[in-house]
Amino acid sequence: MAIFLDKDSKVIVQGMTGATGMKHTKLMLADGTNIVGGVNPRKAGQSVDIDGTEIPVFGTVAEAMEKTGANVSVLFVPPAFSKAAVIEAIDAEIPLAVVITEGIAVHDTAAFYAYAGSKGNKTRIIGPNCPGLITPGQSNAGIIPGDITKPGRIGLVSKSGTLTYQMMYELRDLGFSSAVGIGGDPIIGTTHIDALAAFEADPDTDLIVMIGEIGGDAEERAAAFIKENVTKPVVGYVAGFTAPEGKTMGHAGAIVSGSSGTAAAKKEALEAAGVKVGKTPTETAKLAREILAG
Repeated sequence: MAIFLDKDSKVIVQGMTGATGMKHTKLMLADGTNIVGGVNPRKAGQSVDIDGTEIPVFGTVAEAMEKTGANVSVLFVPPAFSKAAVIEAIDAEIPLAVVITEGIAVHDTAAFYAYAGSKGNKTRIIGPNCPGLITPGQSNAGIIPGDITKPGRIGLVSKSGTLTYQMMYELRDLGFSSAVGIGGDPIIGTTHIDALAAFEADPDTDLIVMIGEIGGDAEERAAAFIKENVTKPVVGYVAGFTAPEGKTMGHAGAIVSGSSGTAAAKKEALEAAGVKVGKTPTETAKLAREILAG
């Protein structure tokens, strides 16, 4: 069992023929991901040999889905063209679009999310500016290193790519059911709450690790959701305790305004909902171990 992505997922890569797309297609294939095609209108009808695997290139997402049965798209498209690429995926009604690209204008992101909503939200969007998601031993859609963990019973949802990798490495001996990097932009698709609900419903997830960061109120909203809807143990970490007010830190959405969006406020909200919150990623991993050890 897994959330959003499993061994049966058929993955296409929008932007596969670019340098970044090609590099990560190679890595995803090495992790056992079932990549069935790439999308590039200028190279439609060609195929690309990646370590002995011939991957066909299609002109559109709709054509790729029709020919291959693809149900996941990973987007490595430059920021200026990402809005059009995501809208194309939404029009094709692909069930999952994973937008890796960093630096997409917030206005563009707002536009394609509004468009997804107007079309009935038939496409789940993860990102943008995210590392994607991985179900170890089954499939990897994005840029998460596949060799830092193994299958297990911990679910991970994180705003930060780097902290996703660190937490997976810290708990590598226990392993993960799925890990989802949701991205740190001011507007994102799949939220902490969406992932928490999916992990709560997943019979193969025993404990959830949630990583947040300063800025916005996503973690406070997640805390309220946990209190009302999550019965499994949740361990948390919030990055940015020492961040100065009014300065963007790393992610475009990581900015503290007055007392709003501080790490301390988020930690307080999570702890009030029964979540154990570590002061460092290592301490958070230790808390997870203690809970699983009973």
